[in-house]
Order: sequence, then structure tokens, then C-alpha cells
Amino acid sequence: MAEEITTQVEGTTETAESMDDYKREVEASFRKLSEGDIITGTVIAVTEEEVTLDLKYYASGIIKADQFSDEPGFNLPESVHSGDVVEATIIRLDDGEGNLLLSKKQANDVLAWDKLNQYLDDGTVQKVRVKGIVPSGVIAYLEGIRGFIPASHLSLDYVEDCNPWLGKELDVRVITVDKSKKKLVLSAKVVARERAEEEQNHRISMLVPGTIVEGTVESIMPYGAFINIGDGLSGLVHISQICLRRIKTPKEVLEVGQSVKAKILNTNDNKISLSMRALEENTAADTKNEDESRSVGDYISHETASTSLGALLANIKLD
Repeated sequence: MAEEITTQVEGTTETAESMDDYKREVEASFRKLSEGDIITGTVIAVTEEEVTLDLKYYASGIIKADQFSDEPGFNLPESVHSGDVVEATIIRLDDGEGNLLLSKKQANDVLAWDKLNQYLDDGTVQKVRVKGIVPSGVIAYLEGIRGFIPASHLSLDYVEDCNPWLGKELDVRVITVDKSKKKLVLSAKVVARERAEEEQNHRISMLVPGTIVEGTVESIMPYGAFINIGDGLSGLVHISQICLRRIKTPKEVLEVGQSVKAKILNTNDNKISLSMRALEENTAADTKNEDESRSVGDYISHETASTSLGALLANIKLD
């Protein structure tokens, strides 16, 4: 009996909830809308010419292709799919067929800049495709807004010709947002630099202090020399760690391009500290030990010791 009561109560609760949902949908479908309002809808159909949205309203929303995006080569069926959530501005309450005529472009002019400012503040990585080439850079669109990527921000390497970048997909960060000037600047170089640093730090973390490495002197400074040890890594040999004797400048001992060996002292703060002096100290210590061993050997007799009576009497002379 108790089970039957429980079932009835649960059924009553579910019915009440479904009725509440139905009431809310009915109320929403008759809410007052005006031209210029920004509303949110779910894509239910896409063609080459338009997108149809379910607005939870008694009428559907229609966005024509020319009101969806200004992005060159933008294709509705390729870029928009059923289930996508879209924000758009009402530009006409009746398109002549009982639908609301909408514009995503107009909504973007209001909403997109807030999103772009948020991307700038958060530093999030965004994916864009290069859609045009202009003097000193390329054009890509983010949130429907035309953005500029300077040639100097396309890559870690120097870019002389931007044409090969047309159509390429890039990971970028927003570095400038100015709504009043309709100015959006993006950078792929910032992302590439961060990823390169992460990879380099990982390689450095794999180095073991005490390991002896070979490398080439790549630059000489008053305070020491930088040694290229391969795999894109360089370490510093401080002037005090170059040799055992005191020197005024690293150039007394080293020259650019010279091959050297050094011991890894540490990798603190993702910087590689090397020592050539440590190897000299080890060599000097080994030489000292060999000399000491040799000196002791000089005092050791290699003759066989004998305490026999015959041996003792052999040295006695009898008159």
C-alpha cells in the first residue's frame, strides 16, 4: 500500500513539474519582443541561404546568409550546424512569412567586443584561419570581427612574404582590442613562444646535475661564456668556472666556435649552469692521486723477506 502511495506522489510531482515547464514555455512564446532586441536561439535548420532558429517563441527566427557574417568565403552549411546556440538582433518582427528576421552581425557589434575583451583579459588561445593578405600582415576573423595579425606576429621566425600563410589555421592570442576604433590585433607568435619555452623547460628538467656534456662556445660575455650543448639548449659557464687559474676575461681561454666539455652544476630557474673548472679539478685530483701512489711505490721493496737461519749465518764472517 505504501508503495502505491509513493508512486502516486511521485507521479503527481512529475506532472506538476511538466505543467510548470509548459506554462513557462507558453509565457515565453508570448513575451513581448521589439526590433533591436538581442535574443538567443538554437539552430534547427541550415541552408546555403539562411539559418533557422528555435527561439522558444511562437515564431521562428531567420538569419539570412548576408546577415550572419562578413568573413570572406564564409559558408553557412560548413560553419553552422543544428544544435548550435546563436545570439542575434531582431531587425524585423515579421519577414512576411510569420518569422522574425534576425541579424547575427548586428548582435556581434554589441556582444563580440565584450567577448574579445574577455579573451584579452583571460589570455585564452583562440583558433582562427587566415582569410586575407594586407600590407605588413594578414587578416583573420574572431567572433565575426575582422582582426589583423602583423607579419612580425605570425611566427617566431622572420616572415618576409605573407602570401604562403593564406588559408592557414593559427592558434592566436588577442593582444589589442579597441571597440571605438574597430581595432582587433591578434598574435600567433606569442602562443608559439610560450609553447617553445614550455618545451625547452621540459628538456632542461631532464638534465641531471653532475653530467658531463660537450658543446660549442656560441657567445662570449665579460661575465662568462654561453655553450651550445645541443637540442636547442645553451648553458652559461661563469668566468669563475672556466679554469683553475684566475683570468680577467673569458677570451683569454675561449673563442667562439671552440668545442669544449663541461659539467652541469644545476638547472635552477630553468637556466643551465656549467663548469669547465670542475673537470680540471677532477683531472688535477686524479693526477695527484697517481703521483702519491707512485711515490709510495718507490719506498716499497720488492725483494722476498727471509728469516731462515741459513740466511742469517750467510752474512757472518768467521776469522
